[in-house]
Amino acid sequence: MMIRFTKMHGLGNDFVVIDGVRRQVRLTPDHVRFLAHRRLGVGCDQVLMVEPPTDPSRAAFRYRIFNADGNEVEQCGNGARCFAVFVRDQGLTGETRIPVETAAGLITLQVEADGQVTVDMGPPRLTPWEIPFEADKAAPWYTLMVNDQALEIGAVSMGNPHAVLRVDNVQTAEVARLGPAIEGHPRFPRRVNAGFMEVVSPTHIRLRVYERGAGETLACGTGACAAVVAGRIQGLLEDRVNVDLPGGRLVIQWAGREDDPVFMTGPATSVFTGTIEL
Repeated sequence: MMIRFTKMHGLGNDFVVIDGVRRQVRLTPDHVRFLAHRRLGVGCDQVLMVEPPTDPSRAAFRYRIFNADGNEVEQCGNGARCFAVFVRDQGLTGETRIPVETAAGLITLQVEADGQVTVDMGPPRLTPWEIPFEADKAAPWYTLMVNDQALEIGAVSMGNPHAVLRVDNVQTAEVARLGPAIEGHPRFPRRVNAGFMEVVSPTHIRLRVYERGAGETLACGTGACAAVVAGRIQGLLEDRVNVDLPGGRLVIQWAGREDDPVFMTGPATSVFTGTIEL
């Protein structure tokens, strides 16, 4: 099977994006792992699939996300921005406001006049069973035992699960050691994305994220949202925060109530297009 693809990135978090609207494409986990392989395939953190919506009255498209390990996941914020640019560049829509189905629910993508994309990520989920996370009740932070070390984390779902650990210096944070241990912790039954957050000021944080199924990436949109939510709940942050990731800056807004949506604004870039045989 020969398929066309577009290589894109959002702040260095890179994607292979495939049009499944004009031609039906069925990817197996082996296909995804091949596409994501940085020596044998195209190379990416995630493969994104654009498909027709299951309910056209609510959404313009369906958005599916596959991690580099072949597993399908619920949400990817940087990918959502790339998705919006892709469907417009491909002529699949001319709209600037694009409602999209995901496995985590409906999100809305807004293409701004300057080319950046704002994503309405919906409200955060803070109840442990919704994240999912094993705890008796919701709390601003939880104690997580990792390698005989007690870590204080925030736990948030932005359609996918996140553990947020506050650190003094993000550059020296033990991401390589603690990231995999947090990702596979048994209290997170579906595994978790591990965020390492340095609070610079109430309107500015630095963040590194060890992503579930992908390892550390240059940027993680849902991770940025989760970090701001966790920081707001803990009384550390204001409602609009600049989030500096290794790949660049995102702006996250959250009013602070559990039913308020989280808004993420940032760039999306097309790198090249091509064809590959699966």
